[in-house]
Amino acid sequence: MTPPYRVGDELPPLEIPVTRTLIVAGAIASRDYQDVHHDAASAREKGSPDIFMNILTTNGLVGRYITDHFGPTAVLRKVAIRLGAPNYPGDVLRLTGRITELRTAEASPGGASSADASSDEVVDAVKAIEAVVQVTGGNGIGRHVTGTVAVTLPEPSAKRAGA
Repeated sequence: MTPPYRVGDELPPLEIPVTRTLIVAGAIASRDYQDVHHDAASAREKGSPDIFMNILTTNGLVGRYITDHFGPTAVLRKVAIRLGAPNYPGDVLRLTGRITELRTAEASPGGASSADASSDEVVDAVKAIEAVVQVTGGNGIGRHVTGTVAVTLPEPSAKRAGA
């Protein structure tokens, strides 16, 4: 059984308020201690009107957007993004996406390949669908992020042997 996805399908938009807390927490969580992500005075000294979001936080939000849409069994395989306009506090990041490709992929339960299995462990490959999604995200000053995400979506009927 193939999931009900088609090339050209649009994902519903996700709007994320850009708060100081989100920017600072994302920088701390990703161990990015550059002052432009937490110290407004330092950011202004370096030519920015305020602190701004780092790329790792944006990358995480793009991943969240995809997994929120496809569900908890979706496995991100590749996330490739490019930043544009900065995300400043008080703005809203609006993510949108469109499926650009669907293909059959071989996936193992838990995301491991058969080659990763130990010699006494049998991992049966299951059929899966890999979707490629073009993602864009804008804010009040322009396009913040563009990129593509490849995500594996196990077919609902695919089951491991003995499961």
